[in-house]
Amino acid sequence: MSDAPLPPGLDRASYDKAMAELRSELGDAKVLDSRLDRQTYLDPYALGSGLDHESCGALAPTSVEEVQAIVGIANRHKLPLWPVARGKNLGYGAAAPVMAGTAIVDMTRMNRILDVDTQFAHCTIEPGVGFYQMDQHLTANNIPLWMSVPANGWGSLVGNALERGIGYTPYGDNTSKLCGLEVVMPDGKLVRTGLGAMDGNKAWANYQYGFGPSWDQMFAQSNFGIVTKANMWMMPEPELSFHALVNLPKMEDIVWAMDVLAKLRLTGVVDHNVVFGNYLHDASAMTTRADWYDGPGPIPDDIAEKIQKKFNVGWWTFHISVYGDEPVALAKKALIDAAFKDKLAEPIPWKPLHAGEPREEFAVAAGKPFVLPLAVVNWMGGRGGHIGFSPIMPPSGKLAWEAFLRRKKRFEAAGLDYYSSFTVGHRHISNVNMIIYDRDDETMTTKAHDLFVQMIADARAEGYGEYRTHIDFMDAVSKTYDYNGGALMRLNEAVKDTLDPNGIIAPGKNGIWPQRLRAGRTA
Repeated sequence: MSDAPLPPGLDRASYDKAMAELRSELGDAKVLDSRLDRQTYLDPYALGSGLDHESCGALAPTSVEEVQAIVGIANRHKLPLWPVARGKNLGYGAAAPVMAGTAIVDMTRMNRILDVDTQFAHCTIEPGVGFYQMDQHLTANNIPLWMSVPANGWGSLVGNALERGIGYTPYGDNTSKLCGLEVVMPDGKLVRTGLGAMDGNKAWANYQYGFGPSWDQMFAQSNFGIVTKANMWMMPEPELSFHALVNLPKMEDIVWAMDVLAKLRLTGVVDHNVVFGNYLHDASAMTTRADWYDGPGPIPDDIAEKIQKKFNVGWWTFHISVYGDEPVALAKKALIDAAFKDKLAEPIPWKPLHAGEPREEFAVAAGKPFVLPLAVVNWMGGRGGHIGFSPIMPPSGKLAWEAFLRRKKRFEAAGLDYYSSFTVGHRHISNVNMIIYDRDDETMTTKAHDLFVQMIADARAEGYGEYRTHIDFMDAVSKTYDYNGGALMRLNEAVKDTLDPNGIIAPGKNGIWPQRLRAGRTA
């Protein structure tokens, strides 16, 4: 008899019957519910054991028809499902479900690249397609298209876009580059959004809407269906690009620099997400804390100065790029130089990249997957982990400075090193406050948890909300979206209950619970 944790409302006999049906439908090799399997899907950075989010096992379909079969069996037995594309949502819970006892639907094996259209710069892919896989495909076939890649490139293109992840080319708002989805709905029926709703439509990947309501964003960060296919727009390789790392020596430089960058983003001179981060970005990826300091509390200022000197970085650093045909790239570069001319001690150290040249040196800025930033988890030693609190703010230097001072003070009170960045978008900044901890240190993980809870409350009091969060905090963050007594959540719940009356798809994702599991829940 299995010792897997069970979800509410499902007894052992019903669970065993459901798993037997799944084995009969999928085969033993696609039903992964041994103790070792379940441990494999635990959150590797959990603030604790992670067993409060342990699945009852995982299902590994290889086709849309198998996903439909899984959903049908789950409905009959009220077995909750947690779909993941590749399960690499690191720092947000990875593949682990919100509710213990949920079965993971791992679509890693659904990894076909169905089409890459060079002329119109789009692709049609399954959710298991990873950034490295797509990069190899583009390189092997000499296709002059770029992806938009997040800081750590182990994940799924579709999964990242559905979670509103970002990259660092002009196509970096990944969710906005979705153009038509194929979705298995909670009743097992198959739907295609946009122009794909017309059987055989030849422009599905070219136009994002269609006729009538547009539904693509309904499936981003939601639990309203399981995406099995997506079209995504890709970036034509530019004739010329320039890339630079800019160092700012003083904490206070954030005020003027943020205002300059925000204006350049607003006017389109800079057309990519700019990560404006503190000195720990480099130090934590290349060294460990013990290399610098092993005392109590956060790193002292004199040690911070040594780190900056060692890595030749400022208190703040940011990467900046321009892209386009040569006259366009040169013109944008000149405008950026002029904007910073009177502010920097030295000219911006631009490096050119021409079409067809190797891009590895420029990594994510040139659409190449990269995993070095994940080394930050080693900073504190032991079994490292990280979790980020990322409220969205207006792109104001003054507001960023004030938020920086407040968050830094909270980190210092918790005895944790302050690792922060501000990602400058089109008309916003995302203030990523990265908490790095040693999972083997119970006191430290408790402090990390409490710090996160405190920052949720702080941001709500300041009038800011987080755009994406870890599974531990989905209920708490959703409750901060409280206009008109939580009207948005009531809308979400009404949609959930209509589409998914048995409540089987990802219960609890982003705070959205089905009716049968809703009563008595607290954040």
